[in-house]
Amino acid sequence: MNKIAFRSPARYVQGQGVLTTLGTEVENLGTKALILSDDIVWNLLSDKIDKSFSDSKATFAFEKFNGESSNNEVQRLVSVAKDNEADVIVALGGGKAVDTAKALADEVGAPVIIAPTIASTDAPTSALSVMYTDEGQFEDYRFYKKNPDLVLVDTEVIVNAPARLFASGMADAMATLVEASAAYRNNGSTMAGGSPSLAGQAIAAVCEQTLFTEGIAAYAAVKEHLVTPAVEHVVEANTLLSGLGFENGGLAGAHAIHNGFTAVSGEIHDLTHGEKVAYGTLTQLVLENRPVEEIYQFMRFYKAISMPITLAEMHLDQTSYDELLRVGALANGENDTMGNIGRTLTAKEIADAILAVDALAKTLEK
Repeated sequence: MNKIAFRSPARYVQGQGVLTTLGTEVENLGTKALILSDDIVWNLLSDKIDKSFSDSKATFAFEKFNGESSNNEVQRLVSVAKDNEADVIVALGGGKAVDTAKALADEVGAPVIIAPTIASTDAPTSALSVMYTDEGQFEDYRFYKKNPDLVLVDTEVIVNAPARLFASGMADAMATLVEASAAYRNNGSTMAGGSPSLAGQAIAAVCEQTLFTEGIAAYAAVKEHLVTPAVEHVVEANTLLSGLGFENGGLAGAHAIHNGFTAVSGEIHDLTHGEKVAYGTLTQLVLENRPVEEIYQFMRFYKAISMPITLAEMHLDQTSYDELLRVGALANGENDTMGNIGRTLTAKEIADAILAVDALAKTLEK
């Protein structure tokens, strides 16, 4: 039986300065929060967090996130949450901190607030986490019964993060319609637990349209730490539209290939999630035999926001063919989403498409 399922966070709040309401938001859900963040983010925002709790009946404890969304890290944090009697979990940071906080909240049965400090992934809104080994290799997806209780996106914080991360969020979001369209055409499955919905398709389409029309202007503004209407729109596209679009529209090749890249070692792992997804998106377009002008349109956009489109830019130009076959094999894993492409692929076909993207990028006019 085919069924359509649609999921979303209970609330999404975005705007300049909204992080100052965190204490009040915690009070609406519980009495004591455990805030998960890395030292860099905490040192930048701790004063703002302290102030937000000054008029709140709720309190909080801070715990440093160790950097990897692994099952071992989650279990460590379960003990910390219990020791602190935390009844609300808060993620303050990027994608892996967000995914870890969602897993932790699920383990201890607490509501979760996601306060992303960068607009670099669509992780904040979804009811799943991407789990890795302690060494950083993709392991599987972990699914939850509900989406976050609140996503709180402070655009004043977002524009003061590195512009590279903002651009990476656009690259991640640019995969949304490409993958959702494949899942819809091929009657695939979604992370929401059903067939792709029309709503998911429509949201994914608006996401891509927003990025193509406003993304370059928004990127220019963020490089100057400015909040403009284009920035607000693109933050929404990177976070809310992309999140709802992928979860309710479906993932396919772009993210599977991103996960496949964890099979190789080297400087590729200095790249962001979105930078690797950008190349994965181009690889999916090649695998689908999309018109060359359409692929060029994506390449031009990526170049304008400094995303990689060649193997050299991906730090893969010295990678052997056998290593690319390992990428293809992992991308084809049973726990991943390559099946939504609509045909059975081999590791060789994926490896060849990765190489073909590089060859095509070299024909793009300067």
